[in-house]
Amino acid sequence: MCLGIPGQVAEFMADNPDLAKVDIAGVRRTINVALLSDEGLAVGDWVLIHVGFAMARIDEEEARLALEGLQLMGRAFDDEVAQIAAGPQW
Repeated sequence: MCLGIPGQVAEFMADNPDLAKVDIAGVRRTINVALLSDEGLAVGDWVLIHVGFAMARIDEEEARLALEGLQLMGRAFDDEVAQIAAGPQW
């Protein structure tokens, strides 16, 4: 199952402006933020992530509600976070 998961931008990669480290449920991953280059993303912003790409900028309340909903899914959410943690780094 593939889910859109909220993540909070932790830092931008100095050598590639299209990449950022985000915190996803306690796991830090590098994702591609190029699709949101015109959004003026900053550290601390929340984004909705799907297959390693930031698809939309969301606010903190939307992120909180999405995470709560995902956690209600139980194993599917746990499996998705485990896939994020084990997946390839960019």
